[in-house]
Amino acid sequence: MFKNTLVLTSLLLLSSTTFAVKDPVVAVVDGIKIKKSELDKTYHENLMFVSDKMVTKDKVLNDLINRRLGIKRAKKAKLDKDPIVRKKMDDIMYHAQISKDLEPRLKKIVVTEPDVDKYYKSFPEYRTAHILFRVRTKPDEEENRAALNQALKVYSSLKKKPDAFAELANKFSQSSTAPNGGDMGFQPAIRLAPEYFKAIKGKKKDHITSPIKTQFGYHIIKVLGVKSVKSINNALYKKIVYDKKRDAILDNYFRELRAKANIKINKQLLK
Repeated sequence: MFKNTLVLTSLLLLSSTTFAVKDPVVAVVDGIKIKKSELDKTYHENLMFVSDKMVTKDKVLNDLINRRLGIKRAKKAKLDKDPIVRKKMDDIMYHAQISKDLEPRLKKIVVTEPDVDKYYKSFPEYRTAHILFRVRTKPDEEENRAALNQALKVYSSLKKKPDAFAELANKFSQSSTAPNGGDMGFQPAIRLAPEYFKAIKGKKKDHITSPIKTQFGYHIIKVLGVKSVKSINNALYKKIVYDKKRDAILDNYFRELRAKANIKINKQLLK
């Protein structure tokens, strides 16, 4: 029995010694150990972003030591209680938790060519020109009325002379595209204000809209063309469809969380 105990003790000592050799301590900072495994991991992570000529284990170890010293000083100063720091910590935890919960679902997202075709049928890419009459984000009644009246006046001229669109855009538009006759080129629907896209959706070439309001002001829009699905930037639209599917997963995730939470909203304060 005594012999067996000695053998077992020897094996345990040998095992712990072997483990220690496998992951030795490369530095100690005020009693806090930095092990070789952490040094190697950090070193290889740095190599992914910086040339190996610029990264050495000495430099990485110095960074780790500085990090330990900085963290120790922050704890001593009780920065974890500081409202600004706590907010940043909350932001990190928020994103980390979402990533942990949703990563398995997001990895299952697949975007196929039929997915892209289906999306593009609903949101085709238009080439348009516009004449913009700007108003502030929160205009007063007088400013809003003046911009609308000017837009209606120009629109009245366009109904008589639709070919004068570029000329009138150059003269009246308050957009950076004015020198080009208001031409914005082809734009995916996601890059247009929802009201702007709604006004041109389904319209044919040379159609001119009556003044429509967006957050930028009043627009008179002329449709210059519609891009064929065969000519689109396929990678861009796959990304757009992917984002749509990702957003649907996020919406469902928070819907599930809200269903389990007790939430009260004072809607009077939202007015």
